[in-house]
Amino acid sequence: QVQLVESGGGLVQAGGSLRLSCAASGRTFVGYAIGWFRQAPGKEREFVSAITWNGGSTLYADSVKGRFTISRDNAKNTVYVQMNSLKREDTAVYYCARDPNLISQVLRTIPLVYRDWGQGTQVTVSS
Repeated sequence: QVQLVESGGGLVQAGGSLRLSCAASGRTFVGYAIGWFRQAPGKEREFVSAITWNGGSTLYADSVKGRFTISRDNAKNTVYVQMNSLKREDTAVYYCARDPNLISQVLRTIPLVYRDWGQGTQVTVSS
């Protein structure tokens, strides 16, 4: 089992930037796609971005496209999401999780298929 730990959240003004990290421990997550999701109060968990096992392909929700950039460093067992031009509506708890399909080039957006969820990191964007 892979343990994922998110970090990098915080309070930022609208228009600002944050970089979130998703660090893996235990079993390596090399070979697996990683997804980022977020959940705002009173709302369902929603897809933000995902990256294939080798970083060759990425996928973004329309709401973050052009503002967020996902990347990974397999040597460090870490996936990042650089969040720029943050908006109030980006306020949420952000989670990372592992797609259990090994060496897959298909990026999935449904939270139910992901495993090994982290505890989340709070991102709050003020106006």
